[in-house]
Amino acid sequence: MLNAVSRDIPERDWKAFREVHPLARARFCERVLSEIASASSAPGQGPHERYLKVFQLLRDKDRQLATLFDNPRRSTALGQLSIIASTGLLTEEELSRFSPETRASISVFSTQRI
Repeated sequence: MLNAVSRDIPERDWKAFREVHPLARARFCERVLSEIASASSAPGQGPHERYLKVFQLLRDKDRQLATLFDNPRRSTALGQLSIIASTGLLTEEELSRFSPETRASISVFSTQRI
């Protein structure tokens, strides 16, 4: 009998997810660091305004980071992968590593998330 967890994402795709997960997380962090650099050096704003902008940015991006990358489990990998893919954090080559069924599910899930 097949247990419920193994039906969520095929083993091959689960392995691919575990490999691309840290790559996507690194891209996310690079984006955030770039945004912080821009916010912290915004012309025409004083130090306190820039600080507040960086603080707000970090707070918002920390929430996104948690949603996208915290607690990866096989039972939730498909949804998490869909959200990650919808943010453009995966390359076409990385997406091509997943089965056609998983790619189709990613496509359906990511179009439902706005």
